[in-house]
Amino acid sequence: MYDPAELALIAAAFLIAGTVKGVVGMGMPSVSVALLTATLGLTNGLALMVIPTCITNVWQTAYSPNLRAALRRHWLFLSTAVVMVIPGATALTFVDVELLSGVLGVVLILYAIASLAHFRLEIPPRHETWAGALSGAATGAITGMTGSSIVPGVIFLQSLGLPRAELVPAMGMLFGACAIMLALTLGQIGIVTRETLVISTAALIPALIGMEIGQRLAKRLSESLFRRVLFYALMLLGLYIILRAVL
Repeated sequence: MYDPAELALIAAAFLIAGTVKGVVGMGMPSVSVALLTATLGLTNGLALMVIPTCITNVWQTAYSPNLRAALRRHWLFLSTAVVMVIPGATALTFVDVELLSGVLGVVLILYAIASLAHFRLEIPPRHETWAGALSGAATGAITGMTGSSIVPGVIFLQSLGLPRAELVPAMGMLFGACAIMLALTLGQIGIVTRETLVISTAALIPALIGMEIGQRLAKRLSESLFRRVLFYALMLLGLYIILRAVL
């Protein structure tokens, strides 16, 4: 059972994660899992993020006019990512959770540094198929272990030079499909329980409120400034998670 203070932390984590998603269009799973891992532990973070991540990303992409085109182009990348979530999440049953928490911290720091440095790969069309398969497999495994699909998934999609109208549905499908498979796998191995499922469903409320706040803030704030603050915050949070895991 979660006590009132822990429930308040969960609500705050999803309010913040929803706000980030509302402003920049992504980041709910990574931000929510990072905040929850720093306070309640990795397995709690993974179990609680599944419903808000599934629903918000399905909602975000369902009516995209570019959904079918994105699916036709990225089906191999997406399918390998979804399949590899299973062994990644299964690792939670035999690998030290503190070690996997440290992996999450490293992923957050690497992504923050790459983003702040404006690091961007460029993958030519002739290499897209095999690079997509490898990136998808790595993304799925990391998602299963940490809940974050950003590295290398988002970096791969950005490396293709996709226009925003195609990039957003591709990311939404990646986050949503991986979250659904993660939820099913965590349920199978006993990490997602009836209690966490109820609380995860309730967490939709602060997540959606946060998205609305973020969308309104996006009209007033400089997105580039918000992103810089976000990446520095993720870097510090990743460092804290690593220190918490090793000390």
